[in-house]
Amino acid sequence: MNIQKKNRVKEIIKLLKKKYPKANIALDFKNPLELLVATILSAQCTDERTNRVTKNLFKKYKNIKDYVKADLKRFEENIKPTGFYKNKAKNIITACKKIFKKFNGEVPQKMGELITLPGVGRKTANIVLTFAFGKLEGVAVDTHVKRLSQRLGLSENHNPNKIEQDLMVIIPKKDWGIFSSLIIEHGRKICLARRPSCKECILKHICPSFNYFTK
Repeated sequence: MNIQKKNRVKEIIKLLKKKYPKANIALDFKNPLELLVATILSAQCTDERTNRVTKNLFKKYKNIKDYVKADLKRFEENIKPTGFYKNKAKNIITACKKIFKKFNGEVPQKMGELITLPGVGRKTANIVLTFAFGKLEGVAVDTHVKRLSQRLGLSENHNPNKIEQDLMVIIPKKDWGIFSSLIIEHGRKICLARRPSCKECILKHICPSFNYFTK
């Protein structure tokens, strides 16, 4: 079974690379700290809205000390458009305080350390490791990756961490980072949550869900 999935995922990656040659992370950032903050803010929020918020946010909070000294209420107002702003504000400021005290003010570069930070799970950690440090320790599983991994028959699990483990077995490690970017791009443009455009899909000939959605 894994051999079939490995062959399928190689074909999926090959086709999506041709379809989306410029696929990359959509969040705007200039350093690891900005990417960490932006990724936390992007939860349950579009990347476009997140980028609009961080455009001004990163002008006010330029380094780890700015976050450590931040006024919680004022910070909440600054990030309010991203939704769930109270939890996000608390997590970001608390995470930055921990980075300042425990990691000498530098965003940690290890999965085990990153996931000890408030508001940081494996998805966020994978994004930071991949796009800020060029390190591949896993596959970032967001809602698009979760949905398409199931539709494409790459995982039968519903838990993001279990889906990630399934994907790490069948995807070549060199493609762990680009896989998520490709899938997210395809999920936004073609394989939509409610009405996937299956007849326009470049993967329709290898997608187990094609007949289900085109009945």
